[in-house]
Amino acid sequence: MTDTPDHKLSYDKDLEPASGVATPGSRSPDNVHGTDRNSIDREDPNQDQIDLEKVETARDQDRPGKTTPASAVNRILSKVKSTASTVDPGPPPNGGWHAWTIALSGHATICATWGFVNSFGAFQSYYTSTLDVPASQISWIGTCQTFFLFVIGAFSGRATDYGLFRQTYIIGVCMNLLGIFMTSICKEFWQFFLAQGVLTGLGGGLVFTPAMSVVATYFSTRRSLAIGIAASGSCTGGLIYPVMVRQLLPQIGFGWTVRVLGFFSMAISIFAATFLKSRLPPRRSGALVDWSAFKDMTYLFYCIGCFLNFWGIYFVFFYISAYSRDIIGLSYTQSLNLLMVLNGVGYISRVALPLLSDLVTGPMNLIIPSAFCTGILIYAWSGVHSQTGLYPFTVIVGLSAAGVQGLFPAVLSSLTTDLKKTGTRLGMAFSCVSFACLTGPPLGGALVSEDNGNYLKAQMWAGTVLICGSLTLAAARIAKTGWVLRVRI
Repeated sequence: MTDTPDHKLSYDKDLEPASGVATPGSRSPDNVHGTDRNSIDREDPNQDQIDLEKVETARDQDRPGKTTPASAVNRILSKVKSTASTVDPGPPPNGGWHAWTIALSGHATICATWGFVNSFGAFQSYYTSTLDVPASQISWIGTCQTFFLFVIGAFSGRATDYGLFRQTYIIGVCMNLLGIFMTSICKEFWQFFLAQGVLTGLGGGLVFTPAMSVVATYFSTRRSLAIGIAASGSCTGGLIYPVMVRQLLPQIGFGWTVRVLGFFSMAISIFAATFLKSRLPPRRSGALVDWSAFKDMTYLFYCIGCFLNFWGIYFVFFYISAYSRDIIGLSYTQSLNLLMVLNGVGYISRVALPLLSDLVTGPMNLIIPSAFCTGILIYAWSGVHSQTGLYPFTVIVGLSAAGVQGLFPAVLSSLTTDLKKTGTRLGMAFSCVSFACLTGPPLGGALVSEDNGNYLKAQMWAGTVLICGSLTLAAARIAKTGWVLRVRI
C-alpha cells in the first residue's frame, strides 16, 4: 500500500530535511534511543549534551566542505572534556563528617610542618651548645626553613588550583621526611642548613599551602573555625616535638632522637594524605601569579601588614628560650618547658578567635588588635628579669601571637571571593611573608650580638614592626569598608 499525503507529511515532520537524521525535538520526552530518560539522567548528567553533539556532527558530515569526520570527533571530545572539567561541585558542605575530617587532616599536616618549625628553639639551644657557630648564624637554619615553607606556596598553591594537589602533596611529604632523616646524620653547620633548613622547608611548603587551600574550600560560614583547627596543628607539634627532644636526647642521643621525630611525622603525614582531597574542579587557565590581586588595595595592604607582623613575631619563638638562659639563668630543660608553654597556650587563640570571628566579628577585626597587643607585649618583655615574671609573660604573649598566626590564613581566605583562586591567592601572600620570616630572627639575633648579649634593641625593633604591621592591617580594613567601625569583615 502506498503512503497517503498525510502519512508522508507526518513522516517528514519527524526528520531533519537536510540530513535525514532525527532531531532532539522528534524524540519522545520519555524515551531516548529506546531508553528511559530518567535512567540516562541518573547514569550520566552530560548525556543530553553528548547527544546534541552527535546531531551536530551528523549535520556537519552532510555539509560538503564544512568539516571532516576526524575534526568532528575531536570537537565532540573537547566539548565533553570541557563540560566535565567545569562541573559545579555545589556549595561547600560546611560541616559533616567528611568536611571535619578534612580539617583534622589539615591539622595533622600543619603539625608535621609548622609544629616542627615552631620547635626550632629546642634545636637552636642544642646547636649553640655543640657547634662552634654564633647563635645568630644558627638561627638561619630555622629562618630558611620558615622561608622555604612560605615562599614555595606561590607554586604549590597554583599547582593545587591546576588540579595537581595529590601529586604536589605526596612529593612534599617525601621531601619533608627526607630532610628530617638526613638531619639525624648531620655533623657540620652547612649539613644542618641544607637538610633541616632547605629540604624540610621545601617539603613543608609543598604540603602547607595546598592543605590550607583545600580545607578552605570545604567551608563557607565556618571557614575561619576550620582553618583555625587546621592551624592549631602548629601548637600540637610545638608541644610534641620539644617533649620528645627533651625526653629522648639524654637517653638515645641526637641522631636517634631526630629519627623518632621523623617516624612520628611519617605517621601523621600518612593519615593526612589518606583523607585530604581537592573538592573543586581544576582551574587550568591563569598565570602562576595573579598580579591583578595587588590592584586590590585591601589585599595589598594586608600582605604588607602581615610582612611586618611576621618580621617581628618569630623573634619571640626563636629567642625566648635563649633569653631565659642568658638573662634569667634557666637551665636547658627549663628553657624547653618555656617553649612548650609558648606553643601550648596557642591552642586557645587558634581555635577560640576563629570561632568568635565566624560568629560575631569576622577575622580581620580580630587580627588587628592581636598584632597590636603582641607588639606592646614585646615592648614589655624588656622589663622581665625574673623567672616568676617570665612564665606569665610567655603565656600572654603566646595567646596574642597565636592569634596573629591563626587568623592570618583565615583573613586571606575571606578576602578571596573566587574559591578556585584560593590556592593562588594564599600562596602569593605566603611568598610575601616568607621574606619576613627569612630575615626577621637573624636580624634580631644580630641586634643582640651587636649589643653584647643585651636583648633590649632587638625587643624594641620587634615590637615596633608589629605595631606598624597592625596599623597597616587597619589601613587594609579601611580600604575595604571605609571608616565604618561596626562592620563584620
